[in-house]
Amino acid sequence: MKRRPSITDKLIPLAALLILILVWELICLLGIVPGYMLPSPVRVGAAFISEFPLMMSHAWVTLCETAAGLFLGIILGFITAAVMDTFGTVKRALYPILVLSQTIPTVALAPLLILWFSYGMAPKVILIVLTSFFPIAVGLMDGFAGIDPDQINLMRAMKAGKLQIFIHLKFPGALPEFFSGLKIAVSYSVVSAVVSEWLGGTSGLGVYMIRVKKSYSYDKMFAVIILVSAVSLMLIALLNIISRKAMPWKHCGSYNGGEGESK
Repeated sequence: MKRRPSITDKLIPLAALLILILVWELICLLGIVPGYMLPSPVRVGAAFISEFPLMMSHAWVTLCETAAGLFLGIILGFITAAVMDTFGTVKRALYPILVLSQTIPTVALAPLLILWFSYGMAPKVILIVLTSFFPIAVGLMDGFAGIDPDQINLMRAMKAGKLQIFIHLKFPGALPEFFSGLKIAVSYSVVSAVVSEWLGGTSGLGVYMIRVKKSYSYDKMFAVIILVSAVSLMLIALLNIISRKAMPWKHCGSYNGGEGESK
C-alpha cells in the first residue's frame, strides 16, 4: 500500500525553514551583513503586511498574464506533441528546433518582444507561451511514446481508429507526464511574467520590484520575492489537486496496494 506522509515528514521541512529564518535574523542582529543590503525577517514581514494590498493589485495583473500565456502554451504544447507523435518526419524535423529555442535566454527575448509588440500585455503573454509550451510538449511526447504497443495493437484489433486510440489510450496514459511538465511550465510562466514586466509596463509584480529597487527599499524587494514564490507554490498545489481529480487511479491507495493485500 502507498505510504501516507506522516507528521514527521511535514515537520522536518518546516523545522529547516524555521532554522534558516533564525540564522537570517541572527546575521542581521549581529551586523554581519549591513541592514541596507540584507533586511531582517522582521523588517521583511512588516513590509509584506504594510504593502500587501498594493502587491496584490500588482499580483492580479501578473496572474492574468500568467493564466493567458499558460492557457495558450498548453494548447500549443498539446498540438505540437500530437502532431509530432502522429508524424515521425515532423518530429525529427521540429524536435531539434524546439530544443534550440530553449537555449535562448528569456532576458534576451523580452526586449525584442517589447520592441515588436509595444509595452502592452501581448509581449508578456507571448514570452510566457514560448517558455511554457516546451515542458508540456516534451512531457506529452514522452507520455505518448511510453504507451504499451500491445495495448495499441489490441485496440487496432478491435477496429479502433487513430482518434479512438488517442482519446481512450494515449492521452489518459500520458496524463502523469503532462502534469509533470505542467508543474514546470507553471513555475516558468510566473518567472517569465515577472521578467517581462521588468523591461516595460505600468503594473505587475515585476514593475513593483523595479520601483522598490530604485528606491532602495530592499525589505519590500524581499517581500515581493516571497509573494512570487508563494504564488508559484499555490499554483503547483492547485495542479496537484487537479491531477488527483484527473487521475484517481494513480493516487488511490487501493490501486497500488491491491497486489500487497493479495499476498
